[in-house]
Amino acid sequence: MIYQLDDNDISFPNPRDGEEDGWFAVGGDLSAERLWLGYHNGMFPWYAFKQRLDKYYPCLKGKSQIQWYCPMDRFVIFPNEIHISHSMRTMFNKGAYKVSVNQAFDSVIENCSKVDGRIDERYAWLGPDMIKAYKRLFELERCLSVEVWNQEEKLVGGLYGVLTEHVFCGESMFSLEPNTSKMALIYLCKILMDNDVKMIDCQFETQHLTSMGGRTISYDEYMKIMRG
Repeated sequence: MIYQLDDNDISFPNPRDGEEDGWFAVGGDLSAERLWLGYHNGMFPWYAFKQRLDKYYPCLKGKSQIQWYCPMDRFVIFPNEIHISHSMRTMFNKGAYKVSVNQAFDSVIENCSKVDGRIDERYAWLGPDMIKAYKRLFELERCLSVEVWNQEEKLVGGLYGVLTEHVFCGESMFSLEPNTSKMALIYLCKILMDNDVKMIDCQFETQHLTSMGGRTISYDEYMKIMRG
């Protein structure tokens, strides 16, 4: 079942009634209050693929709407389980890159939106409205970015996401030089462990993240960790 959200009410329906892939609602806004509530309940926004909305809401045909997801099988990384390959250890030890935190959030999210031509895709999800929303969360100290700089002090990799009390909800990452997003992720895990953050929510499973220690847990287990 797909719910239509009320623009004037930031509450969410039960995500357990949603589609198999986790899609359970459409509409609403990207206010900081709604996003913060959503992330604390394992929910995240994504702009809609037109044909899927047409199926459920013919009146919305051709209109861009926010989709909300909450998969019941959650792909996560526990920071203390991050897999660091020999090649990545060597990369760190060479000292050819510098890593920072929250020093270039705007540049990180802009690069995430554009890398590999993402912004030019017809259904690109990280557009101006989403970027504006996450920048607002960053201003409220609810987002975190990790930046990787080469020896010419050029930003060449990074990631960003929403940071709750116990979970980092990863949103996107990019690499302009080989393995720099992996470097950002490994560094993120160290930061999270130092601050007693228990888990990284990867949202969806990828081969890349599986190779770095990602695994699937249930939504119930996820929410138990989220609530501390």
